[in-house]
Amino acid sequence: MSDNRSAIERVISSADADAIGGHSTYCVGCGACAILDPALSIAKNSDGCYCASIDGTLREGGAIASSVCPFAAGVDENEIAKDQFSAQTGIQHDQYLGYYLKTYVGFVNEDGWRSRGSSGGFVSWLAATLLREGLVDAVVHVKDGPDSEHMYQYAVSHSVEELATGAKSKYYPVEMSHVLTYMKEHDERYLFIGIPCFVKAMRLLCRNDQLLRSRVKYCIGLVCGHLKSDFFAKSEAWEAGVPLEDIRRVDFRYKIPDSPASDYAIKVDRSDGGDPIIKRTNELSTTNWGLGYFKYNACDYCDDVLAETADVTFGDAWLPQYVSDSQGCNVVVVRNRTIQNILDKHAQELVLHDSTPEEIYQSQAGGFRHRRQGLAYRLDVHKKRGEWTPTKRVQPSLEGIDKRRQKIYAMRTVLKNESFVAFTEAEKANDFSAFIRHMRPVERKYYRIQTPFLRRLLRKLKRLLKKMTHRP
Repeated sequence: MSDNRSAIERVISSADADAIGGHSTYCVGCGACAILDPALSIAKNSDGCYCASIDGTLREGGAIASSVCPFAAGVDENEIAKDQFSAQTGIQHDQYLGYYLKTYVGFVNEDGWRSRGSSGGFVSWLAATLLREGLVDAVVHVKDGPDSEHMYQYAVSHSVEELATGAKSKYYPVEMSHVLTYMKEHDERYLFIGIPCFVKAMRLLCRNDQLLRSRVKYCIGLVCGHLKSDFFAKSEAWEAGVPLEDIRRVDFRYKIPDSPASDYAIKVDRSDGGDPIIKRTNELSTTNWGLGYFKYNACDYCDDVLAETADVTFGDAWLPQYVSDSQGCNVVVVRNRTIQNILDKHAQELVLHDSTPEEIYQSQAGGFRHRRQGLAYRLDVHKKRGEWTPTKRVQPSLEGIDKRRQKIYAMRTVLKNESFVAFTEAEKANDFSAFIRHMRPVERKYYRIQTPFLRRLLRKLKRLLKKMTHRP
């Protein structure tokens, strides 16, 4: 393909040379492009990830679609957020949080919002409050889907009762082209809820489509580690004991009473009429988030952890002083004065502790390292090989990244790639243990690189000493 391809063509068609088979590209499959250009369509690929494909002649040579793609647009998160938030009195800016008015850690303290949510219950509570107070007519969010191949999907809710199936985190692939069509056809005021790249896509759409700009009133952002292929849900349920053909739906954040917030389970509903299966995630092979199994390739080329273009962002408070609470707590980053006023107005319903940008950063420190320093490394590798990558705020560089850290980032790419290969092998063999056998040596290599030799030696000595002291 010639060098004069449009940005959207590059995102969709530029295979990442580090991916297995060279098939993974930089498309996150959000669906924003498809609503403006009929030459584009969105579908799941063989890896269980949504992606765009070109089925005709692109409008204006691809310029229209490129302008709303979160990985192709020439407008980045800094510019979008500056236009949205910088004029507000009291606004501040941080290199990791973006613009912010206030930061908190806390939870909703009424009507069971917290128990029904993944952590502090803020996302559903705020959506319900905006509906009740007449600030929006409808909420665009991810809800239960129709079948096991579409466990979750974007949908529109018009009442607090309808919001119920949108509670909790869904680590599952989704796209939004169909709800965008609904939003253009129905004159309503919308609240949009999504992960960082989806919120960015919505903001870009509003910049380029006057109708959507007039209808999208607020965006709630969700802190994001990365987006998962549907292999993730299938692998969790399968390893928990439900055959692939009997999986109906996976609740990814089933709370365990009296356990730390980080010690949660999955609940698998079955299509064969059997009782649901509940299994702690720490007993499963694929749930270590740091290993990046079944991660969308595009996620390794994103530098926005905290949904910087959203009016408010909520995430898990992975902090020592909060993680022991089994009900969970949210980190909260407020960027819109109206949202701040709502929190102030309903203060008696909430438990909010003032926080700092440093504390918010620490709650997601691993994600920031991977998406800032790790991204600088990945971009540098591609640049030196003369390969195209999306333009990011992070610059290609190895500055401050020692050799061991470079190997860690390289192995994370291997882990991601091999997880897809391993799951496909397991499916063909109809045996999940084939996945474990494939991945175990890859994991071991990663942990050897990640853990310095002296620390590994010390751990072995401690284990040996423990065995000796427990001998009869």
